[in-house]
Amino acid sequence: MQEQDTLTVGSPAPGFSLPATAGKVISLSDFSGERWVVLYFYPADDTPGCTKEACGFRDLSERFEAVGATILGVSGDSVESHEKFTSKFGLPFPLLADAGNALATAYGVYGLKKLYGKDVVGITRSTFVIDPMGVIRKIYKKVLVEQHAEEVLNFIRSQQK
Repeated sequence: MQEQDTLTVGSPAPGFSLPATAGKVISLSDFSGERWVVLYFYPADDTPGCTKEACGFRDLSERFEAVGATILGVSGDSVESHEKFTSKFGLPFPLLADAGNALATAYGVYGLKKLYGKDVVGITRSTFVIDPMGVIRKIYKKVLVEQHAEEVLNFIRSQQK
């Protein structure tokens, strides 16, 4: 299974409807015409890089809210795992459970990757910024977690001028 790069800036974002924290089911269409969506894919709950990334978005969540953007985290972990992760780190945004990695596959971020020099199959840390019309406006692949949330926030601000 190879990572696919079929989505590009300007592509319609693939729709979804997934179980999420707080007993919700969240769909991309929930935000249609109203909000920007920051859809970030990460490998696993409560691991060092994923925790740093989630906390980066958490720390700037009020600023994302102020620019009309909703943050959604996605991994293949269960809702129960997401609930523990959310509770442990006080995450104020939903985490979506992508069982079977169908959404990650649709976004081209699930497949063969290197981890500590070994080939493994999993999610490549990536973020998609989707405008209120459901169009992908920015794609961040192989994200470095330091300063990532700030970079995404600055991009959205730049699009609103």
